[in-house]
Amino acid sequence: MQEIITIWRDALHKVLNIYERKRGKLIIFFPILFFFFIFLNIACYWWAIYTAFPFYMQTHEASHYLKLQLPVGLFGALFDSLSFFVTIWIIRRALASTKTSEYLFHLSLDLIIALLATLWVLFVFTFGGWLISLWEQVPEQISERSVKYTNRAVQAIQDPTGRENAKNIYFGLIMGVSAALPTCFHFFLFFSAIASKIKKKVFPHSEKEIAENIDQSE
Repeated sequence: MQEIITIWRDALHKVLNIYERKRGKLIIFFPILFFFFIFLNIACYWWAIYTAFPFYMQTHEASHYLKLQLPVGLFGALFDSLSFFVTIWIIRRALASTKTSEYLFHLSLDLIIALLATLWVLFVFTFGGWLISLWEQVPEQISERSVKYTNRAVQAIQDPTGRENAKNIYFGLIMGVSAALPTCFHFFLFFSAIASKIKKKVFPHSEKEIAENIDQSE
């Protein structure tokens, strides 16, 4: 297991080095990152709408959902951009740790970010929907919208297999794609490390033989 962690750490260190070399000035990088997350959040929003609730766009509320993409994109990008830099800080702390337990603990903090992202999605749809209601000159009480989305979340937890609840869970998962990227990336590096360990075990001499062949050809 220790060897897998070592391979994982080395891969993460290489990725961090590439980021620090290629990022450039923050004043240029941040707007690019922000607009990327705007696009990603809006794309996920429409993906979720048309795969879970396509009939929404066939009702009189279609214009409401069309306008809602703006706060979804902007507020979602704000959270994702800030959490991106938090993730970079977490990675630096993890790589600076000397114990495996500390390394794993730091990377597990990304799971907390993913949890906060779920709560943020509820806030965005509550606050964003309230702003849209003001735009459409049919103001709603923000507390009513908060109760509406909170009840949906509670019902989904209590009965996740229900038809509408399953759709709401699916919708939430799609909307959380951007916030889950760091966690997915860590899992990718972890499983890549396992694959590398298995490869070395199955083909213990392959890398050495390749290196020897290169030396002989030179």
